[in-house]
Amino acid sequence: MSAADCRLGVLAVGDSITNGGGELQWGVALQSWALWVARGLALPYTGHAVDGARIRDVVRAQLPRLDHRRYDLGCLYAGVNDVRAPDWDSSAFAADYATALAALAARCDRLLVVTIPHDLGRPRAGAPVEEANRIIEAAARAHGALVLDLRDFGARNLVMTDHVHPTAFGQVWLAERALEVLDMDVRVRPSSLIAPGSRTRLRALQGDSTYVYRRLKVAARELRHAAAARRAV
Repeated sequence: MSAADCRLGVLAVGDSITNGGGELQWGVALQSWALWVARGLALPYTGHAVDGARIRDVVRAQLPRLDHRRYDLGCLYAGVNDVRAPDWDSSAFAADYATALAALAARCDRLLVVTIPHDLGRPRAGAPVEEANRIIEAAARAHGALVLDLRDFGARNLVMTDHVHPTAFGQVWLAERALEVLDMDVRVRPSSLIAPGSRTRLRALQGDSTYVYRRLKVAARELRHAAAARRAV
């Protein structure tokens, strides 16, 4: 078998959501949703996602690391940092997104892209979110990619208080939904890999208390920003 014929499993590019890492949640490690997908498919995993990356960073920094070996699945989740930026440019985003997906299509048997939640960030990212989602879906149609639609993603236990990053359970939830979308042989459900005793009443109470504390900090920051904006008018 030649190197070109050997499939290398799951390839993922994107930002901090796909990079993963962070605090435990009730004893569950915060791992990338794409890594959970690879574990569910019993495939090797290669991750090139970087915290804070925008789609232009995927094109300019992450894709050049790839060679021409092939993968079973390519995952692209990017745009969260783009739509939250003051210099949001839908045309530039569309061009770079198409470039990134074409590069993955040339190296992967299957493609999975992810849309952006409407309830993103504080203050909310607003109109650019749906602009980006339409671009993502159009690129997916052009390259035959499957779409994991996260427009409604945002449950309290699945998203951190910044309303951007998934919690450890949120990453598992994303992986479960991704496996439902993919037409591939699932060997094990990611949720079944979580230790049965992970969610105890004590851990749940501790988690709820931490969430309330951090959410109040976010709300206070929002009020300060709003007050400063009113004074500037």
